[in-house]
Amino acid sequence: MTATQRSAIFIDGANLYATTKALGFDIDYKKLLKEFQSRDNLLRAFYYTAMIEDQEYSSIRPLIDWLDYNGYRVVTKPVKEFTDSMGRRKYKGNMDIELAIDALELSAHINHMILFSGDGDFRSLVEAVQRRGVKVTVISTIQTQPAMISDELRRQADEFVDLSSLASRIGREPGERQARAAGDAPSRYRGEGRQNPGLENRYGIRQPEVEE
Repeated sequence: MTATQRSAIFIDGANLYATTKALGFDIDYKKLLKEFQSRDNLLRAFYYTAMIEDQEYSSIRPLIDWLDYNGYRVVTKPVKEFTDSMGRRKYKGNMDIELAIDALELSAHINHMILFSGDGDFRSLVEAVQRRGVKVTVISTIQTQPAMISDELRRQADEFVDLSSLASRIGREPGERQARAAGDAPSRYRGEGRQNPGLENRYGIRQPEVEE
């Protein structure tokens, strides 16, 4: 990788969360951004997630707001609620289409696509981007049972990087992980201008000072 290589990161938020949980470490999103900025000329870093918008408090909202103000392009959409055949209420929030459209549109301006996901549904997207002359690196893991990445997606990628190999560079420090329990309780965070004491503990990110 070189500084002249133009790259973009595409993060499947739900898939990355499940992968890091399976591996037993937490992402420090500030470190993640710096890591890939040091490798390439990073043009964009996208983060995709669905959200339940009718809840007064969403546990992911502090993370979304922080990412939005700190170098990430956050793409969200409302989760769809439905009732299954057993009468159970369930939720569905797939962001594959949004990620695919952004990747295809940006493919004319980058040399390298970095996809944080193990979802096999992205194999066709990876193939389409490769046909446009873009190298594709997929980041997930095969260190869990079962593996968090589909075999089809791994085979299609130009390069596969196991997320576990990045833990020391983009993971939270052990001391921060030990403090997680204190930050996991629901906060009273409601939006702009309000501080969330558990933000750093939960997501490995640091809030800007009040004067900023």
